[in-house]
Formats: sequence, C-alpha cells, structure tokens
Amino acid sequence: MSEAPRRDGAPVPPPEGETAEGEYASTYAAGYEEGVRSALREVLGHIARGHTPAELRMLVESRLARIKEEVDLKRRSMTAPPRQPTWSSLLRPPTTARPWVAPVGPPPGLAPPRIGPGRSLLVREERPARALEVLRANAGDFPRVAIVSLHPPAVPGLAPERRVEISLSSGSGGSGPPSPGEISGQLRAPTEAAGGALVYVDALEFLTTENSLDLTLRFINWLVGQVRDTGSALLVSFDSRSLELKDASRLERVFQNVL
Repeated sequence: MSEAPRRDGAPVPPPEGETAEGEYASTYAAGYEEGVRSALREVLGHIARGHTPAELRMLVESRLARIKEEVDLKRRSMTAPPRQPTWSSLLRPPTTARPWVAPVGPPPGLAPPRIGPGRSLLVREERPARALEVLRANAGDFPRVAIVSLHPPAVPGLAPERRVEISLSSGSGGSGPPSPGEISGQLRAPTEAAGGALVYVDALEFLTTENSLDLTLRFINWLVGQVRDTGSALLVSFDSRSLELKDASRLERVFQNVL
C-alpha cells in the first residue's frame, strides 16, 4: 500500500539498509518538496495581500529570474566549513527561563500612536490595517503625505495638493516599477520641503521580491535617516511572514519603534 501523503512537511527518515544512492535520492526529494512548499506559501502570501493577477505574474517572474543565484548561494552555504562558536557564546551562562516577548500591537480600542517629526514606526501585520489607522490619525500633523504603495490608500480630509503618490505599479508604456533609487529621488522633495512629510510605505514585500533584500534594507536605512534629518516621519506596514526570522529582525532594528 502506498504511503499516505504528509501535510506537515517533516522529512521522512530513510529506511534501514538503504543504499547511498537511495539516501541521496531521498535527500534530493525532501529538498525539492520543501522548495515547492516554500514557493506556494510565498504565492499564497502575495494573494492574501490583495495583489492583482498582473502583479502576481510580475512577482513570480522576478523570483524565477533569481532562482539560479539563490540556489548557488544555498549550495555555497551548505558546502562551507562550519562556523566556530565565539568565546562570548561559550561563556554565556545558560538560560533556563524563556525570555519575555512583548505582545505585538496595542490592546484593542487603544488610540493610534502619534508619530512625531524625525520618528519612524514599523507595523507588523498581514495586511495594511493598523498602519492605515496610524496614517489617517497623523496625516494632519504634517504639511504633506507621501504614499509609496502598489494600491495607494485613501486618506480622508487630505487635500490633493498635500498628497504625494508614488505608485509601484508598472507604467502604461511598458516601463517597470520604480527602483529604490528612483523612489528615493522622488521622496527628497517632499521630505526636504518646509515642515517635512509623513512618508507611508506598505509594499516592502514587493520591493524585496522585485529587488534584492540588501538593496531594500539600504533604501529603508536611507529613508529612516532622511526623515530624521528633515523633521519628517516614516510609517511602514510589513508582513513579517514574507521574510526569514533573521532578515525580519534586521529590518526591525532599523526602526525606532515597532508595533
């Protein structure tokens, strides 16, 4: 009787007495299975964010173009010699109790936090919701609001002359979406004008897929410094499931506050 399909993705240990060729095939099949699972999870995540079919196609094509590079990086990381532990980790006393982790987000019904000039706030959420509340609550505190998004949200009471919209959708003439460098150029004027600007970004997942993670992190580092130096403010909505834990941690460390 054939073995029942697995749903948890846990690797199946090779049967006893299996040959080296069989063990190699089992390892290869397990890696192939995990790759397919990861790709499908990523597509489902983009669908949950509300991307259109055209945007999904662009995201998938961009990811396909980088597969060879990612596979090569993975192969080099697996064949590299193991890293030696540092003295600080060897001398660190053992931890018996689980560290306290702050709850994500404020209690229900709490008013949206205020973002003062020079401040930056990252909101971890699957879809832009809490960040939109913060955006609408703080939009009146700045002369202008710059919105970087695939689907720029409406901000009630915001006059058109105070709204700076940077759409990440492809241009009608067949041109691709703006790069982080081009977005930076468009954000200089509103943030450096008198009174600064409230900058809202809710498309980091798209930027990390369309570009590299390191390039996106450099863009965010620049943007955090830009709002600090110009008296502006930065608000970012981000789905932490779209990145590995260590990469999401790198992103969170850039911001002054995480909600």
